[in-house]
Amino acid sequence: MNGWTWLALAAAALAGWLAYRRTREVACTIDLASTPTDFHAHVVLDGVDVNEGDAVLVHGAPDHIGLGEVRTMQATATVQQASWPRRLLVRVLGTSGITELYEVGFEG
Repeated sequence: MNGWTWLALAAAALAGWLAYRRTREVACTIDLASTPTDFHAHVVLDGVDVNEGDAVLVHGAPDHIGLGEVRTMQATATVQQASWPRRLLVRVLGTSGITELYEVGFEG
């Protein structure tokens, strides 16, 4: 095998490691409120920490609630945990993206 073959194999292995996500089904608590003083939707996952690059899909959440209504319910969620390289990539790209918000210009 020549050097290009090894490089292609290493790139394919790195791409596979970057794309890999571990999937878990967990229970969660959904807290919804739509009142004149409070408007929020919170989800608390049971037994899993969510980090950079992870994806969460909540199953069974209502798509709307009435005005003045407060609900707390149990549901399930699918958590796709990112691999270490993806987590690092998201952290670096997220940091560079947020610094664009720091730029302030004054003209006049």
